[in-house]
Amino acid sequence: MRPLLIKIIFFILSSFLGLVFLYSGYTKLYPIEPFEFTFVDLGIGGWKLAPFIARFMIGLEFLIGFLLIFGLYIKRFSIKLTIGSLIFFSIYLIFIIIKNGDDENCGCFGNAITMTPSQALLKNGIMLAICFAILKYYEGLNYGKTGKWFMGIIIIFSFALPHILNYVDFNYSEAYLTKKEDSFKLELDSVYRYAKIHTPPKSLSTGKHIIAFMSMSCPHCRIAAKKLKLIKEQNPTISIYLILNGDYNKIQPFFEETKARNIDYCVLNGKNFVYLAGLDMPAIFMVNNSVVEHWITYLQLDQSEIEKWLAKP
Repeated sequence: MRPLLIKIIFFILSSFLGLVFLYSGYTKLYPIEPFEFTFVDLGIGGWKLAPFIARFMIGLEFLIGFLLIFGLYIKRFSIKLTIGSLIFFSIYLIFIIIKNGDDENCGCFGNAITMTPSQALLKNGIMLAICFAILKYYEGLNYGKTGKWFMGIIIIFSFALPHILNYVDFNYSEAYLTKKEDSFKLELDSVYRYAKIHTPPKSLSTGKHIIAFMSMSCPHCRIAAKKLKLIKEQNPTISIYLILNGDYNKIQPFFEETKARNIDYCVLNGKNFVYLAGLDMPAIFMVNNSVVEHWITYLQLDQSEIEKWLAKP
């Protein structure tokens, strides 16, 4: 086979791998919260550091993608970084299978493409085979003296890009929870009377609780449920209760995806649900003796701020 043809073939293969890494990183950005929750669940960094770790990992995927597409320092650096990253991700996938089984979305392509950990391992195996072929046969492109400057620009751009596209904002929750707002009473009688599947405890009417109204078909509600599940794991003393809306056949898929079985719930459908929750989902209420003191979104869920609120007399 002619050298030029070989170079073209492996340029295409390298670019293909690069596009896979770029797509993988981009799909994790919207929404980015499930990817952030992964590091909290693993006990890496906690709530404050996890958003930065998530963006660093996405930046690494962007970096690998750009390096492979531009054919920059392939044998010396880029393909070795790619192989190391794929091996690291594969070890993580094996850990997930051991810990949680093989029936959940691994998150390799965010919510854009659902893939089990074993399917992701197969994908990584194919990509590793291509990497080793590239390592043997492809030199990359020659940028001469400009290569190091170009490399520096790509590194800075790659790690900055996740913060540009989806920046970290820690002020929203604290500002929201300290601002003045109108409180209102949450009439729970209809919940006690009409809820199905489980009977809600009357203790929800007294004391402080996080009561979350969710539609089981709402993707933002599922993200919120995942976050509440982790908050409950981190601090089991926080009282959290889910009031769900939707067909009963959606209950199992909802909890299979969110893993929020450590949180008590009931199902409330029809006008009774809409009357209490409104139309914007999820509706997460911080309730003190049946009075909603704060109405927050899933983005504003902050464990430390909830704990401060609980500690207030």
